Amino acid sequence: MSGKREGYGIFKWPDGSEYEGNFFDNMFNGKGKYTWSDKREYIGEWKMNQMNGYGIFKWPDGRKYQGDYQCDKKEGYGIFYWPDGRIFKGLWKNGKQHGDGEFFAPKKNIWKKGLWENGKNIKFYEENENN
Repeated sequence: MSGKREGYGIFKWPDGSEYEGNFFDNMFNGKGKYTWSDKREYIGEWKMNQMNGYGIFKWPDGRKYQGDYQCDKKEGYGIFYWPDGRIFKGLWKNGKQHGDGEFFAPKKNIWKKGLWENGKNIKFYEENENN
């Protein structure tokens, strides 16, 4: 026996954080759920202790991201929900909105298509009412 965590298991830290899922070579690898002591939660795919692949990340205040991760950062396509009803659907790079996306503005009840760069909206080029 190597003494390393392998296969399915649960690991708990003294601060209340917990990982439940697959291990390989003593690292989170495959599908798993990590809950931080402040109640943030990630359920999804892991590779070498990092969020990697598809997953859902929830914050205690109601924010939620579901989509792709690479090396612990949002990367690829994903949807971000805010507690006030705002929604962003689109591309992410290095943890920030980057590329084409759609933004739902609940106060106006409209979807806006646009372009984002490094987390900032560069321009909106189309608006549609939410039917």
